[in-house]
Amino acid sequence: MDFRGRTPKKLDMEWGSGEIPALSANNVEMGKINFSKECYLASDALYRKWMTKGDTQKGDVVLTTEAPLGNVAVIPDNQKYILSQRVILLRANSADLCSDYLSHYLMSECFQNLMCQQSSGTTATGIQRAKLEPLLIKFPSSKIEQTQIAAVLSTIDRAITQTEAIIAKQQRIKTGLMQDLLTKGIDENGNIRSEATHEFKDSAIGRIPVEWEIVSMEKITTKIVDGIHHKPNYVREGVPFIVVTDLTSSEGINFNPSRFVTEKDHKEFYKRADPQARDVLVTKDGTLGVARIVPDEAPSFSIFVSVALLRPKVTKCSPQLLWSFFDSGRFLAQLGALSAGTGLAHIHLEHFRKFQIHWMPIDEQKRIFDVIEHQQSLLKQQSQCLEKLKHQKIGLMQDLLTGKVRVTPLLEQKPASR
Repeated sequence: MDFRGRTPKKLDMEWGSGEIPALSANNVEMGKINFSKECYLASDALYRKWMTKGDTQKGDVVLTTEAPLGNVAVIPDNQKYILSQRVILLRANSADLCSDYLSHYLMSECFQNLMCQQSSGTTATGIQRAKLEPLLIKFPSSKIEQTQIAAVLSTIDRAITQTEAIIAKQQRIKTGLMQDLLTKGIDENGNIRSEATHEFKDSAIGRIPVEWEIVSMEKITTKIVDGIHHKPNYVREGVPFIVVTDLTSSEGINFNPSRFVTEKDHKEFYKRADPQARDVLVTKDGTLGVARIVPDEAPSFSIFVSVALLRPKVTKCSPQLLWSFFDSGRFLAQLGALSAGTGLAHIHLEHFRKFQIHWMPIDEQKRIFDVIEHQQSLLKQQSQCLEKLKHQKIGLMQDLLTGKVRVTPLLEQKPASR
C-alpha cells in the first residue's frame, strides 16, 4: 500500500487550530523523523479531509520524493500525521515483507541509485510516482530472515545514534570549557578561576583575571599577511596552493588540494607569505574565521589572498591562543564593530591587527590548552569511531540486502545442549 501526501493550505480556516502535525520532506531525515524542525498543525477535521486514503500507522515507511530525494524514515508511533506533497507513505504487505526490512532496503545504495536513475528536474531533483512504483525490492522469502537482517542493521544504527549523542555532548563540554578557560583561565594550582575565589579587574572587553591583559593581535604576532592577490597559473603537479576550501573541508589543512603551482611561482609567492610550522592560517573571505595551525610535518605550500597567515611571538603567544580566538567565534563581535557599515563579507588585514585578545602568561596558556586539547582528542576518538561504524553499516547493507552474505546459517544454528 502507498499513498502520497498533499501540500497543506496554510490559509485554510482550520489551519493551525489542531494538534495533528504535517510531516514535510524537511522533517524526514535519513533514518529518522526530526520533529524539532518547523512543523505545521491541523485539526482532526482537516486531517480527514486530506488523508482520504487512510491513517498513518506505527511502522509505516515514509520516503521523500523531492528536495531532498530519497530520505527514508519509519513512523515511530500511532500519532496521526498529515503528509506533505513531497512525502510518500509505503506500507509493507505484512504477509510477505517486514516493514523494518523495507525501510533499510530503501536506504541502501542499490535502491538509492535506482531512484536517482529514474529522477528528473533541474533546480530540484525528484521522482514521479509512476517511475517509483515499478522499482523492484529484493528480499528473502523468509520473514524470519528479513527480521534478522533488519535487527542487525538496526543494532548498528543504534550504535551510530549513541555515538552521535556522545559527540554532541562532548562538543557542548568543549564549548563550555573554552568559554570558561578563555575568560577565567587556570591558576597555578590547576583550578579554574572565579570571582568568588580570585581577583578580577575591568577591561575594555569585560572582566578578566588581574594577571591578564587585553592586547591587540599585532602586539603578540610577528607577521600578519595574506596570500597572493592574483590567480596563479595552476599545474597538475607541483607545490600545494591553499585556498579557503582547503581549510574548511576537514579539521586540518588539506595538503592534497586540487590546485598546485610551479616551484618557481611558489618561490615568488613565498616572498610575501612564507607559511611555517606553528603559524596560524585563517579564512578571511567567504567562510570567515576558520583557523588552522600549520603542523610540524607540513610540506612547502603557498596561500591565496583569501587566507591570512598569523605568526605568533613564541615568547608571548602560543598558536593555540590565536586559533582559539577564531574557533570560539569571539572574533565575530569585534568584526561587527570594526566593519560597521561595510558588511561582513571579508576580514581585512587591518581587522586582524586591531582584534583585541585576552592575553595571559605563556605558562598559563600551556595549562589552558592542555585541557582543551585533551577534550579535543576525546572528540576525535569518537568521530573516528563514528566513521568506522558508518563504513561498517555500508558494508553490511551491501552484503545483507543483496544476498551476498546470508544470515540463514545463524538462524539454522541449534541451541547448545545442556
